[in-house]
Amino acid sequence: MTADYFAAEDLAQETFLSAYEHLRNFDGQNAKAWLCRIATNKCIDYMSHSGRRSIPTEDIWLEGDMGASPLQDTPENICLEEETKEMLLINCRQLKPPYDEVAKAYYYDEMDVKEIAAKYGQKTKTIQTQIYRARAMLRKIYRKENSA
Repeated sequence: MTADYFAAEDLAQETFLSAYEHLRNFDGQNAKAWLCRIATNKCIDYMSHSGRRSIPTEDIWLEGDMGASPLQDTPENICLEEETKEMLLINCRQLKPPYDEVAKAYYYDEMDVKEIAAKYGQKTKTIQTQIYRARAMLRKIYRKENSA
């Protein structure tokens, strides 16, 4: 409801504190709905509080603080990208030849189909087919990881 991970964490903690403080008033019926109602009210209070919403001034907007791209190079984004690329490399290495090398070149090294074809001395259509098949194999690997 808040679209802010850290605010949601704080509100969840406030929800359980409020529930604990008002436990003597709880009748014992439908605890899930009771907690959801408390959480909803906490979120509504958070969203309506005037200090939480700030409208950027022209100076702030021009400085780039509010107008920055969500994909900017923050330390967190850099770390997540490195971790994602490392997992991609590990998963590409799990594929059988020649799909492992083609997938690594295309997805990890970000090479063009023509560059890969020239590197391995293959036709571009062959490389395109191998990339298509490697993508399907990688998709299966990622689905197994997500379901586990």
